Amino acid sequence: MTNTDSGTESTVRGTGSGTGSGTVRDDERLPEHQPRLDIARHAPEAYKAMIRLATAAKKGVDPVVFELVQLRASQINHCAFCIDMHSKDALAAGESVERIVQLSAWEESKHFYTAKEIAAIELTEAVTVLTDGFVPDDVYERAAKHFDDTELAHLIAAITLINGWNRFAVTSRMVPGHYTPGSTAHRPAE
Repeated sequence: MTNTDSGTESTVRGTGSGTGSGTVRDDERLPEHQPRLDIARHAPEAYKAMIRLATAAKKGVDPVVFELVQLRASQINHCAFCIDMHSKDALAAGESVERIVQLSAWEESKHFYTAKEIAAIELTEAVTVLTDGFVPDDVYERAAKHFDDTELAHLIAAITLINGWNRFAVTSRMVPGHYTPGSTAHRPAE
């Protein structure tokens, strides 16, 4: 989104008021929702424990894989706040727009990723959506082929971490769109 000099319009590609211009005036945009609860303020020890888990999990996972995992789980969990955050973090870390956009349809876009990244994405989906009550053996075995035991343990911790953050953010209705990479304001993780 880019503000114009007048401050009254924002460029949002793919949206518009039916004119095809791709521009939405600020006064046409729907209002933001209000957050329900500040978990960091009301449950500081739980929040600090999540930050410690983030620090520990991140140390053992490749930074690119870490952001792909964070973003994919957030997409599955419909966590707009975390999608905003991890998309911006991935871009700031040098990830391509193309790979970020294709992540939601990775099964048809595998050629954008390495076999190791696909194994991490598959494991992320299996851990995030436990409809069968367990992670399928074939998904786990594919991940185990690409990650040694220590890396795999950290990867599982990273997947568990983002699922926890997603549940905090979705339940407390954290507002997306205000996060800036490198800032600590509005940042629940790391």
